Amino acid sequence: MTDHTAPKKIALVTGASSGIGEATADRLARAGYKVYGTSRRAAPAGARSFEMLSLDVTSETSVEAVIKEVVRLEGGIDLLVNNAGFGIAPAGAEETSVEQAQSIFDANFFGIVRMTRAVVPHMRHGGGRIINIGSVLGFLPAPYLALYAATKHAVAGYSESLDHELRTKGIRVSVIEPAYTQTSFDAHLLEADSKLDEYRDIRAVLGRRIRELVETGDKPAVVADVVLKAALAPRPKLRYSVGGRASRLRFIRRFAPAGLMDAGIRRDLRLDSMPSSRPRGGVTVYN
Repeated sequence: MTDHTAPKKIALVTGASSGIGEATADRLARAGYKVYGTSRRAAPAGARSFEMLSLDVTSETSVEAVIKEVVRLEGGIDLLVNNAGFGIAPAGAEETSVEQAQSIFDANFFGIVRMTRAVVPHMRHGGGRIINIGSVLGFLPAPYLALYAATKHAVAGYSESLDHELRTKGIRVSVIEPAYTQTSFDAHLLEADSKLDEYRDIRAVLGRRIRELVETGDKPAVVADVVLKAALAPRPKLRYSVGGRASRLRFIRRFAPAGLMDAGIRRDLRLDSMPSSRPRGGVTVYN
């Protein structure tokens, strides 16, 4: 059933073949938007509430072609949701080559930069919204996920700076910060390309822990509802936490003493479960 809480506007959602992107595109369509979703790979066949286009956010040519096509079809783009990207499997920072690190940033951060640069000229005179899917790992440390966290920190900094630049043009930018979400995120993780025996045990421990967190995380529809809230807000916030866990993490990051935060992260991720000694105390962080 379609509700009529939003006017008929044009939305473009990247990474919409599954998970958060698919849920977001569907939620926007049911709210009254004309939605174009994108996917690098061919989307699975099936009835959708939105149209799908082929897009590779790591290719400037591909980005420009899709933006040009949507503008040709619809006359403009009112809402861009940058969701495309990929996760990485837990590994020591030294287990990832510089070339692989660059490829992670190319998709997770520079993909957003490409999409933004392509869409802003079409929003400058009529206004619009840009919503970037970030993560709680954009404000928290993530041991053994250092590069993924670095991309999300970059997204947060870029979004906040961009919002100041563009609000005088009638364009607002928000970043959505979910915690762990029940998606196939862990089924398509990029494995480190320079693995070392020294990290074999911790990779296994963290891999199991992340699967546990994902399985108990929020459903993608919860994230999609927050995206719609940000899209419709008369005065949108810069950051939107998603669900109780993300809200608690934001509160803890802001108010907890650094030592308690540090100990809580190590305890909750079980980083000291193998050595004979482990730190005591600490706040509950990821649970």
